[in-house]
Amino acid sequence: MNIKNRLTSYFKAGYSGLYLTSYEEARVEADIAAVAAEIGFQLYVWTITDSLVGPMGDEEPKQLMNENGEVLDPFSLLPFIKKRWKPQTEGKEDDKVVFLLKDFHIFLQDQNPMMIRLVKDFMTYAKSCQKRVVVLGCQFKLVAELEKEFTVVEFELPTREDLRLVLNGIGESASIHLNGNTDKILDAAMGMTTTEAADAFALAVVESGGQDIHPEVVAREKSNVVKKNGLLEIVSQKVTLDDIGGLENLKSDLYEKRNLFTKEARDYGLVSPRGALVVGQPGTGKSLTATATGQIFNIPLVKLEAGKLFGSLVGQSELNWRTAFATAKAIAPCCFWVDEIDGLVSGAKSSGQTDGGTTARVVKAILQDMQFNSDGIFYIFTANDIDGLPDPLIDRLDVWSVDLPNQTEREAIWRIHIAKQRNQTSIVRDPKDYSVATIASMTDGFSGRQIEQVWLAAMTRAFNDGRREPTTDDVTYVSSQFVPTSKTMATQIEERRKRLENRAKPASATETAAPARKGRKLSV
Repeated sequence: MNIKNRLTSYFKAGYSGLYLTSYEEARVEADIAAVAAEIGFQLYVWTITDSLVGPMGDEEPKQLMNENGEVLDPFSLLPFIKKRWKPQTEGKEDDKVVFLLKDFHIFLQDQNPMMIRLVKDFMTYAKSCQKRVVVLGCQFKLVAELEKEFTVVEFELPTREDLRLVLNGIGESASIHLNGNTDKILDAAMGMTTTEAADAFALAVVESGGQDIHPEVVAREKSNVVKKNGLLEIVSQKVTLDDIGGLENLKSDLYEKRNLFTKEARDYGLVSPRGALVVGQPGTGKSLTATATGQIFNIPLVKLEAGKLFGSLVGQSELNWRTAFATAKAIAPCCFWVDEIDGLVSGAKSSGQTDGGTTARVVKAILQDMQFNSDGIFYIFTANDIDGLPDPLIDRLDVWSVDLPNQTEREAIWRIHIAKQRNQTSIVRDPKDYSVATIASMTDGFSGRQIEQVWLAAMTRAFNDGRREPTTDDVTYVSSQFVPTSKTMATQIEERRKRLENRAKPASATETAAPARKGRKLSV
């Protein structure tokens, strides 16, 4: 059900208090005005600067003031409305009015007994005489005493068609043709508000010298916008499957799903694939694999650090998830990477005793959105451990176990890191110049992250020794100074392996055993 239909139903059903969360005042007001006009309600709008203005839609809406000709402040507003729009006597119909209160939520956050009582009394009045109050704010924040007085309505980010109207408007005002880039521009803008999109389109026009709107500029601006809320980031790092050493089973599975977010797949009847939970030893490529998913599927990758969801205020953690998910949903199709999910959900079972149930509510919200609202989203969760993760979450995902790299994988990792670090003349170093099999054997028990650090340390040693090229001997010496992960975390690694046994698919392919040496054939 779209937002206009929901508002229509709420107004007709007599909901006296609605709390709309949105950053887009103009779009919200336009939609409320359209709904109010359609069902025969007048619309009045209050701000702390302009007082109460209405009916909106009239040629000359009136600015209503208090008895002293002053702006109606938050404490005098509700009594003023009750006095001006008194319930009609029996047999007469009350005026049907919607009051849109902008920024009023700020005055509902404090434990002010006067404001709490004013609001509660006003809701009783509003229910009895065809009055509806809509509080508009960018975040949901209410004291506990008022939570039950309002129904929360999340005003969704603009649809593709909403943004198309904005784009066409910018194109017409700049007198430019979009040269067949419309779909790419809209893809880049999904997840932005109409105002943010309009700004990005206008900036793209300016940067092109008034000739075009380049999707790359819009995508760059969206990345900056998404970062502002402190929850999400759009990962632009170009990581491919070739940048990942080993993990062949996991890589093969992701590659198999690479076309499932295309229009052809949807037309064929295929749905969004199951997400992945990549869990296992630290430093073994979990994050690198998650980073590569966007490139594999050729769709945006949105990252959420699970720990950022928690807020200090009541309801803030759940709101943070709703904000993050709404952004991902608006950007869809996309990959939605939730990093360190075990740190978020590990306390869900004891949440009622330890954090007032916040963790449990956040986990419930995540599971509900995954179950009912995930079309176009590929979830990839990364975690160090599987213990504490709720069974319903595990059941919704393909679980992959990532372990320390074997010999074949270490050789692949070494080749990648040797070739990745260019010298001063931008000439790629050739892994063939090194005894890769030997240094891979020397780094048995090392994680992929440690191998990278060994190579950087070997380069540092060579640089300090006359800026020469690093050698196998440098790697041999440096690696002897490291204590492998298999030793520093031996107990944790074995315990983790036991917990993951029969609960996850191995991300690494089984290492091919060396062929058995033929023995002497005897003739007896």
